[in-house]
Amino acid sequence: MSGLLALLDDVAAIAKVAAASVDDVAAAAAKAGTKTAGIIIDDAAVTPRYVHGLDASRELPTIWKITKGSLINKLVFLLPAALLLSNFLPGVITPLLMLGGSYLAFEGAEKIFHLFFPHVVQEVAEDFETRDPAHLEEERVSGAVKTDFILSAEIMTITLASIPASSFWIEAASLAVVGVAITLAVYGSVALIVKMDDIGLHMVRAGHFGVTRRFGAGLVKFMPVFMVLLSNIGTAAMLWVGGSIITHGVEVLGWPWLSENIKHLAVVVAKAVPAGPSGAIEWSVSAGLNGVFGLALGFVLIPLVTKVIGPMIGALTGKAAH
Repeated sequence: MSGLLALLDDVAAIAKVAAASVDDVAAAAAKAGTKTAGIIIDDAAVTPRYVHGLDASRELPTIWKITKGSLINKLVFLLPAALLLSNFLPGVITPLLMLGGSYLAFEGAEKIFHLFFPHVVQEVAEDFETRDPAHLEEERVSGAVKTDFILSAEIMTITLASIPASSFWIEAASLAVVGVAITLAVYGSVALIVKMDDIGLHMVRAGHFGVTRRFGAGLVKFMPVFMVLLSNIGTAAMLWVGGSIITHGVEVLGWPWLSENIKHLAVVVAKAVPAGPSGAIEWSVSAGLNGVFGLALGFVLIPLVTKVIGPMIGALTGKAAH
């Protein structure tokens, strides 16, 4: 009997440890998930263009193919790489984060630049010249998965940096949870967005009540506006996240001046508004200043990337840089 009680006691202890581990994974995943908001919003805003021009019956299967490719990117390639870096080369995580932050700043600034100086994207023009729908679909999936790899690398790096010092398995589980959850959330949202106008059209054609048909018509008209709004929010979020990653990274590397001054200005502005919610004001000012810094950095990077780095990559890969 004493042996059985001892065994039950051991089982209870193991269960407590397992429950604590689950809590640790959930907390780490939640913390990391909030820091990847900018990338998530931008990903959701960008991905619908990969099904533009495809037959409506192929939209959801194409998104599912991209989803599977994204999961492979995160779980098969990036998760093991992140764990290796964390355990054997932790010093490179901050520089990698800053590299990713620079990429986000560049992407956000480039979108704003193209608002004032629009240009034709060569890949899009080539898409419309493609005659075979199956070939077009495969090209779109391949392009989307390649773009996803870059965004997924940034997501996994941010996640890894957000996880408190913990065991190998807690890190692995947290990375896996964040990777799967973000992938399903992003591409599930994309699938809903892509089919929303079809849902509206169905309500217009098959609705038995006037209010249903009017709602469907409103939905069809609202979706283009929603896509523009989502894209703008994504751009702002990329600049904010990219700028904050750089300022924090510079602070970690021993130059805290920029980060400290942004925090100081945010506190000063929050105190200058006596009746306002100081915490929200401080956060908003800090995010805005980080976004302005991200935009400035992005504008500096545009000529460097398009005139130097892009052509170098094109020369190495044998593909013309666009």
